Amino acid sequence: MKIIIHWLIISGAVYGLAYFLPDISVSPWWVALIVGAVLYFIHSLVKPIIKILTLPITLVTFGMFSIALNLFFFWFPSYIIEGFEISTWKALFIGAVAISLVNWLADKITDK
Repeated sequence: MKIIIHWLIISGAVYGLAYFLPDISVSPWWVALIVGAVLYFIHSLVKPIIKILTLPITLVTFGMFSIALNLFFFWFPSYIIEGFEISTWKALFIGAVAISLVNWLADKITDK
């Protein structure tokens, strides 16, 4: 149940970002559910492994590399999923920060 709630929270955030930022588009509404599933998979399985592997680079750059990872993890679904597009770097940055905050909040809500 916690997985479904977290997935729906992320999907709602993606759909909300597409509503408030004109440079992010989600063409049919159900694409937001697919993007949410991909982002949840990245957040729960891929990101912890990548963070451990890139810890030396993150320490050398004083944490700035983790921002680059968040940007990449938000951009990647737009590259592989048809119907989810991010047009500008500004939208990518705002979206990555928003999704990171939503993931943190969803972790707190679902007691992960």
